[in-house]
Amino acid sequence: MALYAVGDLQGCLDPLKHLLEQVRFDPTTDHLWLVGDLVNRGPASLGCLRYVRALGDAATTVLGNHDLHLLATAEGVRTPGNKDTLRPVLDAPDAAELLEWLAQRPLLHTDPAAGWTLVHAGIPPDWDLETAQTEARRVEAELRDPARRHALFEVMYGDEPTHWDPELAGYDRLRYTINAFTRMRYLMPDGGLEFAGNGPPEDAPDTLTPWFAWPGRPSRGLSLVFGHWAALGHRRGPDWLSLDSGCVWGREMTIARLDETRDPYQIRTWRAACG
Repeated sequence: MALYAVGDLQGCLDPLKHLLEQVRFDPTTDHLWLVGDLVNRGPASLGCLRYVRALGDAATTVLGNHDLHLLATAEGVRTPGNKDTLRPVLDAPDAAELLEWLAQRPLLHTDPAAGWTLVHAGIPPDWDLETAQTEARRVEAELRDPARRHALFEVMYGDEPTHWDPELAGYDRLRYTINAFTRMRYLMPDGGLEFAGNGPPEDAPDTLTPWFAWPGRPSRGLSLVFGHWAALGHRRGPDWLSLDSGCVWGREMTIARLDETRDPYQIRTWRAACG
């Protein structure tokens, strides 16, 4: 059995199919991890949802910020923006089934046997794996309950709070967790989440630190695989692997085989262009 992880789809279905053909993916024996953001900006958001859902137990995807935006839009909390490509999903005859399936996806997935943890953007600097799992479950419980989901989406948008505090309560705590798991890239000098910067680390001001480079973060050593950061692209660190190589922006989609080694520097990858 092979374990693969693929970067952000964002509505780009053909590159995913090409990559799975290239690695001879067999859903009866192999497993595919997706870093989230299945939808939006690309031409086939509806097709991506249908395809990944149809893989059943052969696929595990975490939620990304665009996935949550789709769910919030479906709840009437947001209207599609000029750059959104969500209307085909919202108008589809199977929209209710697809959206409910999406709402049941986790924010974080870990597999101790494989030695990898999957998340869309990252794990914030104050959290170890146990804390990350606990806080993910808090949000997932809200998302998976149709009676509570709408209220969460009404307060989900916003950049505050930027700092973790175990005493955070209610929607402030949930919003911090959502932002950390699905929007985080850089940290401020005091460890607060910073959302304005989205360029590559080599172009960032000295006041900003990539979350994975934060000194002494408790999640160090977890072997994390994530996406979300197209400007970072496909890179490998001592205990992390980034896979969003900007397919929806005219670059390529990246898939990596994770089960051959736990050393990110020895992982085999394949790429497929968006066009």
